[in-house]
Amino acid sequence: MKHFSLLLFLSFCLFVQAQDFATCDVRDLALIYQGGAHRCDWAADDIEPYVAHRFADGTEDWLFDGFLFLEFKDGRGRQFSPGYDKENATRADWEWYIERLFERGKSLHALDSVIGAKKKSLGDPGFRHKIVLTLMVPIGGQTDWGEIGGEAMDFNDAADRKAAICWFADRLADRFAAESFENLELYGFYWIDEDMVSSRDLLPEISSYVHGKGMKFIWIPYYNAPGHERWRELGFDIAYHQPNHFFQTEIPDERLDSAIDEALTYGMAMEFECDERALSQSSQAFAPRMTAYMDAFERRGVFARSALAYYTGNHLLTDFVRNPSAGNAMLADRLARFIQQRRRR
Repeated sequence: MKHFSLLLFLSFCLFVQAQDFATCDVRDLALIYQGGAHRCDWAADDIEPYVAHRFADGTEDWLFDGFLFLEFKDGRGRQFSPGYDKENATRADWEWYIERLFERGKSLHALDSVIGAKKKSLGDPGFRHKIVLTLMVPIGGQTDWGEIGGEAMDFNDAADRKAAICWFADRLADRFAAESFENLELYGFYWIDEDMVSSRDLLPEISSYVHGKGMKFIWIPYYNAPGHERWRELGFDIAYHQPNHFFQTEIPDERLDSAIDEALTYGMAMEFECDERALSQSSQAFAPRMTAYMDAFERRGVFARSALAYYTGNHLLTDFVRNPSAGNAMLADRLARFIQQRRRR
């Protein structure tokens, strides 16, 4: 009996080790933080460096094939997810966010316009750019959010929390369809809460609702976040694991391997992370930390086998273009080359 138990344990270990990275219809998903009053407007010249990259040799090629538009707070004191500001957002704040997202000449409209212009110079990319929009979190205990169908929502009640999420998903999907974008396809919804501390019980039902609309359900938990290992059980189609290595110099490069191992164990995808401190003009000189991601992701097969989400701070790729230097060009070109190779693979 002991030998049988040992064999079962070893078989389980082999199964876990045999897991591979998750993939989906989006190879390279750019995170675009937009909506809050503290963010840039994402006009055409802001978002163009995320659509196509001009290499140091003068050639230009398509870059990301997917864009996640997300926001944690409105920049005016209200939060869309727990832990980001003083007050919880209300229905009016959620509606304000929708107007920001669909503002003419900015954000989604700017992206659609830039892609159309690039098609004229680069030709058809061979894929349709996919969009992921964010679902806000109805924060437990809130009673002043507002009404749906004349009924006041009480977020102590799970049914009311679900009703608010579904209402918001409908509003986003309907508005996206009404805008009639020429170059964008609504692909899925993103769950903004990065752990499962407060919303675990809601997610299977929300997942079913999202899937009923023909959309994918997407999550990006922080490093070893509570519930990350249960991402499939919770109803997500893909989950990207955050290494959370870039941001603190005291975190050693071994963290990247640890995060990759965890992703492989649970069949997750990976997130690439960097921000404005990687600029050669930055006094903080974080470029080597961005390089560490590229080295580790190449060495461990992440670039070759995993779907990837890219956190670039507020707008690092735009900052690379606006702050030219040999160091910035080298970093931007190397990352863009990996993305180019992934698409051609």
